[in-house]
Amino acid sequence: MMESPWAEPPHPAKDVTHHVGYLLKRAQAALRSAMDKVLREHGLTVPQYATLELLALHPGMSNSDLARATFVTRQSGNVVLRGLQEAGLITRPTTADHGRVRPAHLTEEGHRRLAAVQAAVYAVEGRMVEAIPPQRMAALLTDLDLIAAALEK
Repeated sequence: MMESPWAEPPHPAKDVTHHVGYLLKRAQAALRSAMDKVLREHGLTVPQYATLELLALHPGMSNSDLARATFVTRQSGNVVLRGLQEAGLITRPTTADHGRVRPAHLTEEGHRRLAAVQAAVYAVEGRMVEAIPPQRMAALLTDLDLIAAALEK
């Protein structure tokens, strides 16, 4: 007996556009596009904005930690940090105290720029969240965490 050349999908779906991975990527692409649009008006990119948000929460993060948290490579993270430093939004020591780690901190201007752009970015997230019935939000957040954890194994 000959096996089918087609693999069975992991769940019932009419076609690939109804697979979980495809729909997650579609949502991610829509979010990125909407964020790019509002951030462009403030002279920032998504990785720059994410870096500012993270440094506001966790001052002193290293390039490696920031790169991991913003989903870019260390090399790209370093480019992001250099751009933010040149724009006067963050500070980093010129030399490392230990190894190669140069902790980054927001400047006063970095805090001001972040505050100015947060409302626009949060409005994008608000549009996204409004599409989900409130009673399903907690389950969605849990499911997204479970999906990420399953793929990080």
